[in-house]
Amino acid sequence: MLHDNPVQHPSFPPVAVLDGGLGSHLEAIGHDLSGDLWSARLLHDHPDAIRDAHHDYFTSGADIAISASYQLSFEGARRRGLSDDDATELMRASVTLAAEARDEHRPDGLVAASVGPYGAARADGSEYRGDYDLDRAGLRAWHARRLTVLAESGADLLAIETIPSRAESRALLELLRGTGVAAWLSFTVVDGRLRTGESLADAFADADAVDEIVAVGINCSHPAEVSGAIRAARSVTDKPIVVYPNSGEQWNRAQRRWEGEPGFAPAQVSRWLEQGASIVGGCCRVGPAEIAGIADVVRRHAPAT
Repeated sequence: MLHDNPVQHPSFPPVAVLDGGLGSHLEAIGHDLSGDLWSARLLHDHPDAIRDAHHDYFTSGADIAISASYQLSFEGARRRGLSDDDATELMRASVTLAAEARDEHRPDGLVAASVGPYGAARADGSEYRGDYDLDRAGLRAWHARRLTVLAESGADLLAIETIPSRAESRALLELLRGTGVAAWLSFTVVDGRLRTGESLADAFADADAVDEIVAVGINCSHPAEVSGAIRAARSVTDKPIVVYPNSGEQWNRAQRRWEGEPGFAPAQVSRWLEQGASIVGGCCRVGPAEIAGIADVVRRHAPAT
């Protein structure tokens, strides 16, 4: 793991394209992701499918891939009958598969190892509420081992993402501080605030104080949240800003389906770049076609060299 800021390296574009939703793309091309491991299940059963999905995003113009480790945890692996050693190997494999696709299609690109929230491992939707049964100390203990494995996986940086509360973000910041491990920290928000109702600007300020955090932003949120999040970030930090919202459709958990109309359009990207975002991609239901559209906007926006 690099001890500098890979997203601000001279060889990396000043405005970069992130990939889209890995799980939703895998579902769109016919894979069953039911179960509490979600896309991580394919790391065990069909690793080629993960590599191919990363391939699709790199060929669509992505500069950065996020690994398929978001919902992977030691506890979740045990529920599936896997050992802790098996879970460790799956975490490492998630990065290796992304790196293989990167090396083939975008050798100068980056691989970010996904560090999902505690709620994602519970597979009960609590990452969108933040109503956990662990306090900050408990969250720190829960995240510590997985964070270490992913930090040592060969990824260029960590993507700490879909964080709903300051308790969880502070636990993660405490684990990162002083390690030299580069990471971005991305929150999930609604109505301009964390899912717990806490101030997004305050959460960004917490991250600004930790050198290991090389970028801040939001993901897994409605596209309408992006502009306000950029303003909140710019009010407290000069770190790069990463944004990767959902399509805008809403997940009906009871009926296990997406509803409503997409609210995401690549044309919105120009405004986000003008407001200060420097890494733009997509999360749930944002696929390779949308990433290609984002890449086109980003390339046109990039300063001439």
